[in-house]
Amino acid sequence: MRRPSPRPSEPTPTPTPPPFNAPAARRLRAALGMTPDHVAHDMRVSYGHPHITPDHVIAWERGASAPSGSELTALAGVLWCSPGELIGRPRTLREHRIARGLAPEDVARIVGHELHAYLRMEETDSWRGSDRQSAALADLLGLRLPDFVAVTGRDGRLGDLLRSAVTTRWQAYVRPVAKVVPLDRRFLENALQELHQDYQGHMAATLSWGGGSSHAGDLARDFLDRIVEHFWATVQENPA
Repeated sequence: MRRPSPRPSEPTPTPTPPPFNAPAARRLRAALGMTPDHVAHDMRVSYGHPHITPDHVIAWERGASAPSGSELTALAGVLWCSPGELIGRPRTLREHRIARGLAPEDVARIVGHELHAYLRMEETDSWRGSDRQSAALADLLGLRLPDFVAVTGRDGRLGDLLRSAVTTRWQAYVRPVAKVVPLDRRFLENALQELHQDYQGHMAATLSWGGGSSHAGDLARDFLDRIVEHFWATVQENPA
């Protein structure tokens, strides 16, 4: 009997490098009186990255490329700083973990997930956890509410609800938004009402007989595209 051909295994996804703060790396190196050669040498000898050359360090500092997660951790050790000091604003679960200098094993253990399940969440940018696990994650990684909503994969849902709220009756979306963003109801009502008024103002300008209506229409579309950003800005301007 002919054996079936083995199925090609799926390639392991390559993690996206965290956002690198090139000016910070250059500033920290200069403050220590080190050259790119010194940095590369220490990364090779002390941190087990034999492929690193001064050209790598120069490229990172110029923003032409970015170190991988393990390279960033090694670079932080050489520069006597935390990994978080070399990272721009974290965007994903993995980037927040690296910024805190935590190993995936530690995060999985503290929040109560199997390691393989947690790593899968990092790879797919999809958090799956109970309320207790989510609270533990937010505390461990020091997540602000906007970051928590983003890393738990709720940004898309929030954006859809907000777009519907500002284009129709915002009152109908207070409860659905509250299920995504745990904020006081009265506070959410004020935020949604303000966003609704802002958007309707753009639409009124679009429909007016005066000139520049095309520009007003572009502003209205841009407002909807960036609705989540506008929501968080409104929340910050009107703290509970």
